[in-house]
Amino acid sequence: MSDKLQKILAQVGLGSRREMERWIEQGRIQLNGETAKLGERATATDEIKVDGKVIEHAVKTARRVLAYNKPEGEVCTRNDPEGRPTVFQNLPKLKGERWIAVGRLDINTAGLLLFTTDGELANKLMHPSTQTVDREYAVRVAGEVTPEIIENLKKGVVLEDGMAKFTDVQFFDGDGYNQWYHVCIMEGRNREVRRLWESQELKVSRLKRVRYGCVFLPKQISVGKWKELDQRDTDELAKLVDLPSVPVAKLDPQEMKKYERELNRQKTRQKAAPKNKGPKRKVRIDS
Repeated sequence: MSDKLQKILAQVGLGSRREMERWIEQGRIQLNGETAKLGERATATDEIKVDGKVIEHAVKTARRVLAYNKPEGEVCTRNDPEGRPTVFQNLPKLKGERWIAVGRLDINTAGLLLFTTDGELANKLMHPSTQTVDREYAVRVAGEVTPEIIENLKKGVVLEDGMAKFTDVQFFDGDGYNQWYHVCIMEGRNREVRRLWESQELKVSRLKRVRYGCVFLPKQISVGKWKELDQRDTDELAKLVDLPSVPVAKLDPQEMKKYERELNRQKTRQKAAPKNKGPKRKVRIDS
């Protein structure tokens, strides 16, 4: 079975299909030793290179999605030049695949971070043009939040990279100087939630993502722990971005025991310790 090059490259997590089309037009893609052309197709046995590097693109028969409760102090890169702990260090190991982060959270933001082995699903969930996937955050704000401020944040504020707004702002808890709010936003621009509050001369003292699309961060997943979504929950997430159902990976008994041992070994922590240098259905993940 063959697929268009841009689809294959998107599925392995290199970017959106449209972006992959641009790469092909720019001559960055080679197919079996020749510069690829837009419209060409490939099979699992064809050699594909991007900028001279061979890309593993064997046909995947299963999709995996993982929910991770990120602590403050971790960065969302695979390798950090400063030696800080990364979110990828705490994920289950894969053979022949890799975890792709669905968006990112900055080092001082905690909460729900999704990972998947399906690059196309990841790209569609993150893409700015996708208007069916919102994000919900719990935010502790230092300062007086007036009705006028709430209205401003919902109408829209011009930031340095363009207009931004919350689709919803709800008071949650607290009194006095520090109060908790829940906010919803359709985008994932860098520090967008913090910058929106800062535009109103208010400081965010705590920030935690509690929902991504239809997936809520369940209370039973402690900080620093993860859990995989089952078939139903994975299908609901894919349905948000008009992708078909794909079987979720099923582990054999031996793999399941290894998986459970690894899950039990995960360390619960409120904040990641610095790494030492040197040697609309609301899906809830059932335990």
